[in-house]
Amino acid sequence: MLLLDILGFTAGFFSMIIFVPQIYKTWKNKSARDVSIQTFIICTISNILWVIYGIFLKEPAIYVTNIVMCSLALTQISLKIKYDFKK
Repeated sequence: MLLLDILGFTAGFFSMIIFVPQIYKTWKNKSARDVSIQTFIICTISNILWVIYGIFLKEPAIYVTNIVMCSLALTQISLKIKYDFKK
């Protein structure tokens, strides 16, 4: 693995874990009242576009990390709907 690949995956890892504290807090408190669903929808769209871009460039560091980020953003959206819109 090239040093540049390691750098790409390391950057991707830190980008991926951005959502983990928010997801955990939402799940723990059973509330996403202060979470902006619009932010996570925009993030999901952005991640999907990055996945497509990464696939065309054949760059796993781009598409793998963005697939995970998209999954995390969708998880947060699901929690928002589950805990706040059903009340």
